[in-house]
Amino acid sequence: MTTPTSTAKHSAAPLQPQAVSGSGPKRKTALSRALSRYNAPFAGLLFISPWLVGFLLLQLWPILQSLYLSFTEYNLLDPARWTGWKNFRQISQDRLFYNSLKVTFTYVLTSVPLKLAAALFIAMLLNRAVRGIAVYRTIIYLPSLIGGSLAVAVLWRNIFGLDGFVNQITPLFGIAPKNWIGVPETALGTLVILTVWQFGSAMIIFLAGLKQIPGELYEATAVDGASKVRQFFAITLPMLSPVILFNLIMGVISSFQMFTSAFIITNGGPMNSTDVYALFLYKKAFGTFEMGYASALAWILLALVAAVTSLNFVLSKYWVFYESEGGAAK
Repeated sequence: MTTPTSTAKHSAAPLQPQAVSGSGPKRKTALSRALSRYNAPFAGLLFISPWLVGFLLLQLWPILQSLYLSFTEYNLLDPARWTGWKNFRQISQDRLFYNSLKVTFTYVLTSVPLKLAAALFIAMLLNRAVRGIAVYRTIIYLPSLIGGSLAVAVLWRNIFGLDGFVNQITPLFGIAPKNWIGVPETALGTLVILTVWQFGSAMIIFLAGLKQIPGELYEATAVDGASKVRQFFAITLPMLSPVILFNLIMGVISSFQMFTSAFIITNGGPMNSTDVYALFLYKKAFGTFEMGYASALAWILLALVAAVTSLNFVLSKYWVFYESEGGAAK
């Protein structure tokens, strides 16, 4: 038989675990927060550990070795001999070095803006809700998958050669056939056209940026009577400015390192008109085996790319718009 006292005990017994469980989640939440706060740096290191391991094992030592060799005279056969700043002094007096700088800057200042303009133009054309647009995007992006390969470079050399496809259609426009890659005035232009043709990666990034622009902005300006041109300069370009900055920096870095096209199509000719910096460095390293000289050239290239990239970041505060800040970057 159950007494009122025992009934009260049984009914009160379950209340004690509830009080403990009530404080448990609070302690657990605080502990979880503390663990997540202390483990955040460890988690970040864990995610980038594959790159870190590869960098430490495969890249760091060659970088340090290159820095050392830049102050030596080394030809792969004899031991490196320390010469101090001799390589850098010789570079400052090398006429071909200044020619490679001129060719490279001409190539960068021409190809990068044209490539960005072409990529943005095609991205705007593909930013439409029409039937089969995904197929069109895939077809247009395909050339970029093989861009920079030896096969494309050989194909381009044949297209602009004396018997190439270009000379078969230029007479229709009153232009006499010529060897486009064999004339100093046009040889570098053929490399620029090849770079502009490979706009696929930048186009995809621009297309993603266009998708993020709210349609309400265009609707509001259309109500106010703004034309498409006005909308492009007042809405599209400011909202895309962070994406433009990213593509600009990546394009500049890639253009400074351009090698394959110049090596296969023209090999720096004619008359060194396409002797870009990376090709000039390659000739010094594996043409005359001046490894110390080539290492010094590589570090100068690193300094140039770092300086140009830093300049782009500094100037970006005057024209890059960040929506979170309500205006241009400050």
